[in-house]
Amino acid sequence: MKSIVKLLRPHHSIKNILLFLPLVFGGKLLDKTLLFRCIFGFVAFFFICSAVYVINDIRDAEKDRLHPKKCKRPIASGKISKKTAAFIAVLLVALAVFCDIFLCRSIGGFFVLLLYFVLNLGYSMGLKEVPLLDIVILVSGFILRVVYGSQICGIPVSGWMYLTVMCASFYLGLGKRRNELSRTGGDTRKVLTFYTYGFLDKNMYLCNTLVVIFYALWSTSAEITQRFGERMIWTVPLVMIILMKYSLDIEGDSDADPVEVVVRDKVLALLCLMYAIIAVSVIYFA
Repeated sequence: MKSIVKLLRPHHSIKNILLFLPLVFGGKLLDKTLLFRCIFGFVAFFFICSAVYVINDIRDAEKDRLHPKKCKRPIASGKISKKTAAFIAVLLVALAVFCDIFLCRSIGGFFVLLLYFVLNLGYSMGLKEVPLLDIVILVSGFILRVVYGSQICGIPVSGWMYLTVMCASFYLGLGKRRNELSRTGGDTRKVLTFYTYGFLDKNMYLCNTLVVIFYALWSTSAEITQRFGERMIWTVPLVMIILMKYSLDIEGDSDADPVEVVVRDKVLALLCLMYAIIAVSVIYFA
């Protein structure tokens, strides 16, 4: 059982918090119906993401055995057979569809889940070895989470917010590849041979800068100031500090996996929690 749980990577569900972004910034967090839809959507996305992780681990089992960290994964280590893992993947997809159709009741959400699954299936089947496209697919995963939250709640998301999430996702994706290249020299992933450290580093910090710019534009947009006043602008410095702290972490001894970085760095996690509390306070209690 422990190996199955590890195979599903439940700690990566932290990424699915993005589903709640339309609900929170749409001012509908206290709407119980929409809140429960988001919770069920969170579960549905957990199942579909876990299915993708399982399929990816099946495909990469041989390569993972050569990786200093990934060799401990259940399939690579031989604790779970590929046949059993394939059955688990099919079951997870069925559960994701059930949650979306019967609990979230969102046809639009179903197509977002389908698109996410198809893109990441293609990623596992070989697209991850195509330079730039591998990062684009990683980025699409974050954006589709926000789109999915918007679909199941029926709440539109500002273009500035989409651009913020997009650039933040590129920042995370480029940073992950950058540290993979610096730690392994490109031996564990073929696509890394197409990248240089300088290219990844410069573009990573370009996206970092754009995150701050787009978030500032969102916080000062007419839509936001009309609904919440000008208070959201004071969250911009905190966003900058969070990005700086994350950059400080990945400049050190880290593989730049976003989930691992946040989970291990208590200060960074606390800063993120502080941002969430301040943003919710501004939107709902100010």
